[in-house]
Amino acid sequence: MPAAVGGTNFDLKGRSALPAILISGFAAFGGILYGYDTGIISGVKEMDYWLEDFGTLNPEGKYKLPPQDEALIVSILSAGTFFGALFGAPMADYFGRRVGLVLSCLVFSVGVILQAVSHSVGFYAGGRVVAGLGVGLISCIVPMYQSECAPKWIRGGVVACYQWAITIGLLIAAIVNNATKDRNDAGSWLIPTCLQFAWAIILAGGMLILPESPRYLVQKGREEQARTAFQRLLRCGPNDPELEEEIADVKAALAAELAIGNASYLDCFKLGPGKNLQRTLTGMFIQAWQQLSGINFIFYYGTTFFRRSGISKPFLITIATNVVNVGMTIPGIWAVDKAGRRSLLLIGAAGMIICEYIVAIVGVTIDESNQAGQKVLVAFVCIYIAFFASTWGPIAWVVTGEIFPQSIRAKAMSLSVASNWLWNFGIGFATPYLVDEDKVNLGSKVFFIWGSTCVGCLVFTYFCIPETKGLSLEQVDMLYRHSVPWKAAALRREILSNNIHAVDEKENVHHKEHVDPSAKLSDADSV
Repeated sequence: MPAAVGGTNFDLKGRSALPAILISGFAAFGGILYGYDTGIISGVKEMDYWLEDFGTLNPEGKYKLPPQDEALIVSILSAGTFFGALFGAPMADYFGRRVGLVLSCLVFSVGVILQAVSHSVGFYAGGRVVAGLGVGLISCIVPMYQSECAPKWIRGGVVACYQWAITIGLLIAAIVNNATKDRNDAGSWLIPTCLQFAWAIILAGGMLILPESPRYLVQKGREEQARTAFQRLLRCGPNDPELEEEIADVKAALAAELAIGNASYLDCFKLGPGKNLQRTLTGMFIQAWQQLSGINFIFYYGTTFFRRSGISKPFLITIATNVVNVGMTIPGIWAVDKAGRRSLLLIGAAGMIICEYIVAIVGVTIDESNQAGQKVLVAFVCIYIAFFASTWGPIAWVVTGEIFPQSIRAKAMSLSVASNWLWNFGIGFATPYLVDEDKVNLGSKVFFIWGSTCVGCLVFTYFCIPETKGLSLEQVDMLYRHSVPWKAAALRREILSNNIHAVDEKENVHHKEHVDPSAKLSDADSV
């Protein structure tokens, strides 16, 4: 029976899987760069020396950033990442996943330089845009590379490590901000800003010595190089049967896709047996709902929100929320390949709904002097973050990394990640107006909005997300072709119990008239 791939197949969860896990796991380091870059702005924009440089003096004699400038500074990164994510597809397809990541780090570094030398809001915002281009490219290519290289039995956990790395980046940003915030010189904000060079150098340096995705190489007709890459991932020889099985299954799945024709962005929205439109919209909407859960309100405006809520030492509370984010992502990494994607997304959405409504209710019923009430507010913010970190945080990236066929994967991934950053931009830009004391001044009432959007997360998951735990990427493709998400469980069990692969399906189609009625995929179209 031909082996499945997911990027790579390791039914024997032993020694041969280790190189692929380490290689695809290292790519998750891009998440530290992503998380740190998005995290430092929450503290930097509250630092006195930075405000003296970029803010305006108010009647009370204090420097403050006007709401329109705050919205621009925070959200403009997401505008850059939106376009970076869209450019991620052509870069990943033209230069490859590995070189594409190296070039992305270079773009990001240029943006950091522009921020470090700026002395005006406009110039600083320009640096944020360029850095955002790099982050957008990285956020598109990293999960793609991981999904194409990781063993199928742990692919969810490996890709989830990308989100864990994002949370670590956010935590490091909070710690560095807290350590430098009291400096009375430009180092208070330049140190956190320039530390970003370290993350870019580490990621680019590592990718220079790691192998290219073998799937990408097969797609480009570079089979010998693909064999070499598979040998590094599988730790096997050039004549190993496992290697031949991997190559055969990837080529069979790719041939079936290419028989339809070369893929363009329009193919991402095609109706037909491949269900490209359904898959593309699923990827775009799961990333949108992840942002609409309200999590970035905490990490972009958490310090400001806690300070205005009457909580002392808001910088330390921000560190605490980041510690929860990092720690609770670990159970999600473990559970995604145990409990599955769909069930965790449903549980996470339900938990976030409850917590966010409680935060909203507590926030509007107590005053700033009520210390017990403030502790309840902080506690349920942390519980809400725990639900997000163990479910929607990592799993949105897992889902978008595995639901697309190879022929449109880069393009559909770029659209999905661009959706993430588009909503990120919108939320980042609108939030200051929603919570600023001189504007709408919702305060804690904003959590009524986030709780309501999490209801959308719950409904979306039930109707649009099938369970893909334990399936190779080719088997996920089969699942989408022959079922609907809310009824896919039966077909998934059939695929796993009968060990069906892309090569088997191709042979089944070619010889359907000779196949027994009880053969594999016999009930697929009725599921």
